[in-house]
Amino acid sequence: MAPTVVLLHGFTNTGRSWDEVIAALPPACFAVAPDIRGHGSSADARPVTLEAVMEDIEATAREPFTLVGYSMGGRIALHAALNTKDRVRGLILIGASPGLRDAGARAKRRAADERIAKQAERETIAAFADRWARTPVLADQPEAVRAAVDIDRRRNDPAGLAAALRGLGTGALPSLWPRLGELEIPVELIVGERDVKFRATAEQMVGEMSDARLTVVARVGHAVHWEAPEAVAAVIAAARS
Repeated sequence: MAPTVVLLHGFTNTGRSWDEVIAALPPACFAVAPDIRGHGSSADARPVTLEAVMEDIEATAREPFTLVGYSMGGRIALHAALNTKDRVRGLILIGASPGLRDAGARAKRRAADERIAKQAERETIAAFADRWARTPVLADQPEAVRAAVDIDRRRNDPAGLAAALRGLGTGALPSLWPRLGELEIPVELIVGERDVKFRATAEQMVGEMSDARLTVVARVGHAVHWEAPEAVAAVIAAARS
């Protein structure tokens, strides 16, 4: 049976953000890229909670699968791998973090995310997409990538994104730093060379897990799968399981 790969997109993206990665995978790989609740075709799905999203992930693939996640999708993938250990046979995280260690920092982040959510609910998707593109970690994307991401981002609606921030944002989810050592499956971490913040996080994560390795992709930023889809596909195709 062909290996199944489930790909989880980042905040403000949709499953279509993986199109070029999927196109670069070997034909034997069966890849599924669902729209996470609050996004794209699942914009109206409620509740937007970690528990509901993990149930969606389990329903996406019947057999054990490799789970790939970018940014917000990576954080969700970590939770899913730790809570459905019998189903996830390998984990690939792109520009991802286990969350904020400090409870006070998480509270501040929840408050900041709530302000962004309320602003989103007052805006058109075009206005929100334009503002989100200026987020520091995304602001250095090449123009062609920025244009492609903008098209994908506009497949969303502000109400859905607001719900996703409230239910799945960095401040909403507990820190997984204390649990990284529980992972018994192979973990691949991918970061862009220009993504200084998340590269440092990935280097720390490698030291906390028993079977993890890090790939740094040269000359790209946070959204490696947008800037270098072939490099991401190569890691997925070679993933250990």
